[in-house]
Amino acid sequence: MSRIKNAFDHKKAFIGFLTAGDPTLDKTEEFVMEMVDAGAGLIELGIPFTDPIADGPVIQEANIRALEAGCTTDKIFDMVASLRKKTDVPIVFLGYLNTMFVYGYEKFCKRCQECGVDGLIVPDLPYEEKGELVPIAKAHGVDVITMIAPTSKQRIEMLAKEATGFIYVVSSMGVTGARSEIKTDLAEIVEVIRGVTDTPVAIGFGINTKEQVAKYSAVADGAIVGSAIVKIIAQYGENAGKKLHEYVEEMVSGLQKIMNM
Repeated sequence: MSRIKNAFDHKKAFIGFLTAGDPTLDKTEEFVMEMVDAGAGLIELGIPFTDPIADGPVIQEANIRALEAGCTTDKIFDMVASLRKKTDVPIVFLGYLNTMFVYGYEKFCKRCQECGVDGLIVPDLPYEEKGELVPIAKAHGVDVITMIAPTSKQRIEMLAKEATGFIYVVSSMGVTGARSEIKTDLAEIVEVIRGVTDTPVAIGFGINTKEQVAKYSAVADGAIVGSAIVKIIAQYGENAGKKLHEYVEEMVSGLQKIMNM
């Protein structure tokens, strides 16, 4: 069983996102382990990029901090290789296509395999153009995660049928960032997905409270939190570890309520 499948095997998964290299890569490694120890079932690591079009101000600013601190893709790979000596938690990169194109798709996916990266989320990779990356990633045992947005209604079945790893359902239109209210009928989207695939489904974009985690993990197989975690790092910097542990532990308790019902 792959690490991603294991994260969802007979349980709900809390997925936490943070930007690699913010404030430093040593701290990113520490923060990941704090999140894992607090119960995170899967970790998303953002590869810093100068123009992260799917991200709101909180994550954009984290990208800038990481780049200014000297974070590079090669250094992130080295950090993941170090993490793999400490944990088997699934690790998925969130990165933009230009980063992988410039690095070289073959070289990038090969390094993912060598270092223990389980999947890729590429927000600016259109379905119609996925052929340039997906076969290479698959050859190296790396899942390219399918993203399904509220605007995808006419395409949900097509997108879901070929999905591997897990499916990332985008809760709301717009960019990343905490939201007090999510109005999309996510249950309807998940129901359509369930009709064509057994691939696990996780909901992200805007989730930031324990109550939201409970609500949406009841519908799906997991919940994704990013901006709220990045905000904690922005506020506490190198001293964010304890605060992250406390926050993730609280979010995971939302999953546990659903699981024990």
